[in-house]
Amino acid sequence: MPAGQDGRVTSPTAPVATTGYPWPIETTRLANGLRVVVSEDRTAPVVCVNLWYDVGSRHEPPGQTGFAHLFEHLMFEGSQHVKKTEHMKLVQGNGGSLNATTNPDRTNYFETMPSEHLELALWLEADRMGGLVPALTQETLDNQREVVKNERRQRYENVPYGDAWLRLLPLLYPEGHPYHHATIGSMEDLNAASLATFKAFHQQYYAPNNCVLTVVGDTTPAEVFALAEKYFGAIATVPDIPPAPDGTLPGPAGTPARETVTADVPAPRIYLSHRTYPFGSAGYDTMTVLATVLGNGRGSRLYQRLADGARIAQPDYIGSYGVDLAHAPAPLIITATAKDGVAVDTLEAGLAEVVQSLIDEPVTTDELNRAKALLTTAWWRQVSTVGGRADTLGRYATQFGDPAAAGDRLPKWLAVTADDVTAAAAETLRPESRVTLTYLPGEPS
Repeated sequence: MPAGQDGRVTSPTAPVATTGYPWPIETTRLANGLRVVVSEDRTAPVVCVNLWYDVGSRHEPPGQTGFAHLFEHLMFEGSQHVKKTEHMKLVQGNGGSLNATTNPDRTNYFETMPSEHLELALWLEADRMGGLVPALTQETLDNQREVVKNERRQRYENVPYGDAWLRLLPLLYPEGHPYHHATIGSMEDLNAASLATFKAFHQQYYAPNNCVLTVVGDTTPAEVFALAEKYFGAIATVPDIPPAPDGTLPGPAGTPARETVTADVPAPRIYLSHRTYPFGSAGYDTMTVLATVLGNGRGSRLYQRLADGARIAQPDYIGSYGVDLAHAPAPLIITATAKDGVAVDTLEAGLAEVVQSLIDEPVTTDELNRAKALLTTAWWRQVSTVGGRADTLGRYATQFGDPAAAGDRLPKWLAVTADDVTAAAAETLRPESRVTLTYLPGEPS
């Protein structure tokens, strides 16, 4: 803590923010339904082009799990006027970078480019929105199915604890719930689907009226709006896009569930998880602060009590975090890995005791201020780049209908009180609603 003028150590004061987004935002909607968001910033001669499609694994009907994620790959494999692998070559060859991600709520695609190549980026994105299906071949589909299988092996199956998320989701959400399965999906579903089925999925969801185009950086709203009309304006609206299955659940708390996995892992590890509140709600803002108090860094309760205090957990593998899911009560995940010689029951009891302390022991002023300082730093780090800002605005436009609502997030975190944290903990972190996933070293069964 900083030293005062008289040499005494003083507690940091709580951060104060009047807005979490001080840059201008302008929006329009094309006649075909495409929403366009622009935030001008002349600081550096770069722009980020970011598209959020309102399709993720929660939209997938039975028998089509993994489709949204597979299209994250297929969208780089050529379109009507862009040859296979050419999209990446054109972006990188002109000084840009690019990527895409899929989660249960959405799929997004983004490029950061020198601003002189803004038009190129928009043309590329328009061509694969409106022109992927004519270029999609059986060979491309089969190739990318194999890529996804490889990804599953490398990220989930052949990595210690790698399948934890795949195991937690079915424990947290009941069969048939849109969050019950992970975005990687079922290999059986991917193998069984025909080329025509995949084409139909793209034509259903990759539509201008199911997308938000966000551009941040060295440009003007007028320029972006004109280019968006030029390249996206002729793409037809898709009527009657099916909504995702209803994710409504009766309150945040779930039913208790437990799974123990014996696997090729270096040490016992425990994941405790609870359903809490949807991302974007006041309750989830409180849980974000709670998770930071509980398990973010050396000053957190988990670290102080289980790594430094009882010395039963490995300091590098301890923490808690929320998963930002917006359409059902989102999970809080709490994890710790046992130190050598520590029994897994001892570790679980220690974790449970620290979680219970959030109900029994009010969060202190120092804990609250520390958490808010960490969240303030993380927020400004997120929006300090054109890429981070474009993704943030795209999220709020897609999920809440208003990109400017992003400016409310930091002030809402900073408004959370110690009483809010205690009340949220008492409602959501009860043992009778806890999911427990335990990994034990040994021969996989």
